[in-house]
Amino acid sequence: MDNIIYVLYDFYYSTGLSKVFSLTTKVGNFLVPGELIMICIACILLYLAIHKEYEPYLLIPIGFGMLLVNLPLGGLMDHPNGEVVGGLLYYLYQGIELGIYPPLIFLCIGAGIDFGPLIANPKSLLLGAAAQFGIFFTFLGAIFLGFTGNEAASIGIIGGADGPTALYLTSKLAPNLLPSIAIAAYSYMALVPLIQPPIMRLLTTEKERVIKMEQLREVSQREKILFPIVVTIFTILLLPSAASLIGMLMLGNLLKESKRVPLLVDAITNSLMYIVSIMLGLTVGAKATASQFLNIDTIKIIVLGLIAFSIGTAGGVLIGKVMCKLTNGKVNPLIGAAGVSAVPMAARVVQKEGQKYNHSNFLLMHAMGPNVAGVIGSAVAAGMLMLFFK
Repeated sequence: MDNIIYVLYDFYYSTGLSKVFSLTTKVGNFLVPGELIMICIACILLYLAIHKEYEPYLLIPIGFGMLLVNLPLGGLMDHPNGEVVGGLLYYLYQGIELGIYPPLIFLCIGAGIDFGPLIANPKSLLLGAAAQFGIFFTFLGAIFLGFTGNEAASIGIIGGADGPTALYLTSKLAPNLLPSIAIAAYSYMALVPLIQPPIMRLLTTEKERVIKMEQLREVSQREKILFPIVVTIFTILLLPSAASLIGMLMLGNLLKESKRVPLLVDAITNSLMYIVSIMLGLTVGAKATASQFLNIDTIKIIVLGLIAFSIGTAGGVLIGKVMCKLTNGKVNPLIGAAGVSAVPMAARVVQKEGQKYNHSNFLLMHAMGPNVAGVIGSAVAAGMLMLFFK
């Protein structure tokens, strides 16, 4: 009987059950059951993704990766040590560590994006640029709160509302903040329909919101083919540090607009996009251990991320108002909110908000101009920050 009890006792202490309630993490001056808290947070993310449908393609892998790495003794993120191989997620994480996954996501985005509205109305590039103001404002705020230059740059990029860009820059400058920044960036992207409308209504008048814009001119196929080539040459010559993101974005778009490789474009926009997304989400979640995530810096990052996103939206709307004045009321300022690079969600929010005040108003294509400009703008902003801080 004693042998059976000893075997059961030994078995129990070889399982994660013996650890999950006893492992603690220091948060400030307190010790808390860190792994247990992280498991609860992972379950909340899975609930939001599955039940509430908030960015399910990314929040499900992120939440499950977080769950896997915080279940004790799994060893999925263990580093290789001599003859002992590392954990599965450790090796998959090298795609982020080496800066592979985010540029591949940009390749997929480029293959599915239409730069026609931006080419038809080049002035919308200003709206995309204005929406990046939140990045630099938040960068200064993070410096003020005591973050280093590298960390502040990584936090500020949340304002671009571009998850892959945020992950890419953070993996290069401040990998210790990757879990917090990833969750903040993708959470705010999912909450675009809730965050943006109040800001849009606050900064515009009803008279401005009902403005009906003229139909955009038709863009030729030649223009669409030349655009990614010209942008690649100009941007990378000016800012080489943005080469990975801009290069992959424009390559994807060139493949699409050339109309010569439809099977390749289909594979990129479907199979590759989903494969890279699950690898990206799973490995980002796997970095969210209790020791890295449960600290005061995480709360600061979440608050700063909201500020960054809100100011980015406000910056686009305010420049939209300026353009409205300069064109004698021909530009609806609401389209400036789409300058953040949450494609195409931000443009859809503009369309929905515009139709609330004028049922005959169709702002979607007009909003797509600043929306795709925001994708370029966030990549350029990331390149600038990398140039100064890497």
